[in-house]
Amino acid sequence: MAIITLTTDMGLSDYYVAAVKGAILSELPQTTIVDITHDIPKYDILKGAYNLKNAYKSFPEGTIHVVGINSLEEYMADRKTVSHVALKAAGHYFVGADTGIFSLVLDMVPDEIVELNILKEPVTPTFPTQDVFAKAACHIARGGTLEVIGKKIPEIKRMVMHSAIGQADSITGHVIYIDSYGNVITNISRKLFEDIGQKRSFGIGLRSRKVEINSIAKRYNQVAEGEAIAIFNHADYLEIAINKGYANKLFGFRESENIRIEFHDY
Repeated sequence: MAIITLTTDMGLSDYYVAAVKGAILSELPQTTIVDITHDIPKYDILKGAYNLKNAYKSFPEGTIHVVGINSLEEYMADRKTVSHVALKAAGHYFVGADTGIFSLVLDMVPDEIVELNILKEPVTPTFPTQDVFAKAACHIARGGTLEVIGKKIPEIKRMVMHSAIGQADSITGHVIYIDSYGNVITNISRKLFEDIGQKRSFGIGLRSRKVEINSIAKRYNQVAEGEAIAIFNHADYLEIAINKGYANKLFGFRESENIRIEFHDY
């Protein structure tokens, strides 16, 4: 039984998600459709990539991941600058607009990439997630090959996410995501923290908020309710959180804001 996931910026207040699911089920009634999220802010490729990147590996190989974020093809001076693509990587399939999002999701070069030409008539779809991506996903789910629905291309569009910067005694990163619990997720990885820290004492300064965190928790409820913690989440990124509270609201964090860790030899 095929599994198709959906990651979109459509929200749930309109009919759009239901229409996409209906298009899939009309072709393949036995398909399992899984919603990763439909609450991505409109056109926000970075948030879409973060969610899909940390979800897709939990699915079995062969799963097809449809991305409906900023999904229209784009042209500049009669030249197509954003295409619709399908690709295979790490045993999974991905279908969506080639905005750069897939380069943020994947840690490897795809095994195969095609620019989709699944529509027979020369038409520009206004709802490509339903009219193009759902059709492509169903073709793949039936065992069809990518070459049948598209033209091979050598690479996907690249987008680079800013990395945390490590120095001898410090790391400077920034907030990349704030989840629905108010947890403040940074781009500081566990590996970078351990490589620079070398088990030294440290302080995570929360700017002018007169709060410094000096330890890494193993679980969210390791401190009393309302207290701040630092923790490495399941994706191995450093989070600032509050046990049963909202760190972003209490500390006024915003996305892209800097986070600095200072290490000490004493």
